[in-house]
Amino acid sequence: MSKFRFAVMGAADIANKFCDAVTHIEDCEIIAVSSKSMDRARVFAEKNGVPAAYDNYEAMLVSEKPDAVYIAVTTNAHHDLCMLCLKYNTPFLCEKTMCIGSEETLEVIQEADKRGVFWMEAMWSRFLPTINRVREWCREGRIGKIRFGDINVGFQPAVDPNNRFYNKALGGGSALDLTVYCYDIITYLIEKPILETQVMSNFADTGVDISNVITLRYDDAMACLKGSIAAHYEEKLLLFGDNGHIAVPNPHFAGEAYLYDRGGREVIHFVDNETKNGFVYEIQEVMNCVRAGKLESDVVPHQLTLDYAYLCDEMFRNPDEE
Repeated sequence: MSKFRFAVMGAADIANKFCDAVTHIEDCEIIAVSSKSMDRARVFAEKNGVPAAYDNYEAMLVSEKPDAVYIAVTTNAHHDLCMLCLKYNTPFLCEKTMCIGSEETLEVIQEADKRGVFWMEAMWSRFLPTINRVREWCREGRIGKIRFGDINVGFQPAVDPNNRFYNKALGGGSALDLTVYCYDIITYLIEKPILETQVMSNFADTGVDISNVITLRYDDAMACLKGSIAAHYEEKLLLFGDNGHIAVPNPHFAGEAYLYDRGGREVIHFVDNETKNGFVYEIQEVMNCVRAGKLESDVVPHQLTLDYAYLCDEMFRNPDEE
């Protein structure tokens, strides 16, 4: 089988991690990188051993005809690059959050459906061995029936109106950068229809949302999701059942998990000692899906991306501006 050929759009730090992950996959390679700056593209290509560099995204697609593209630019540019990939019927893996709100997301989904092109949002947490071990514990009933979920993801970047966190024009804010992990993970582990959602946000002077709270109600359970760029949270996932609970420190990186019985005694401490670069799993998923002719991943379905986009519409509403 010939190697799967990825091209990269964007020369940001996260794209370096993507390139490193590809070195751990025997039948995959990075053939080209494109950036708005040729200098950045060339430096990135040299650093990561990528044979071709471009300062034009479209030119790269036309010349290289990759099997798939990894989109790693700031969120404000995701929509346009997704649509550019679709123009050339090129499958893509787009960094989360894929688009800014439901309008952009729906446009990408509809165009991809019309053209029959695979795409996936880069929800890497769903592929991590620790998260999947926790999912096994839930499915096996190790903590009984799940009654409540609680997940926090947050850190405190510099308050700078020009950085990607606080600049609204770049797609800044907590919902697009951090809270998305909370929704991604909790909906993967609590496998029930969501009956009701409630959302709240606080905002910075620059107009971006800095803290979000989402409450999910199920028929016999609830979950509270909290993301913030305004404070350092104790980043943790807790799942409470009627026969025990599960704890996962730093859930969006998820290197370990604890299973406790009803009395609070530790039963299992799972540690992932195998993963060198967690991007490997989502890359392999894209490769498998494209080679199989699938249009979407079963692990990160399109509906997940759209459901969260609708929640973003709500989280972006600033009552002080209405």
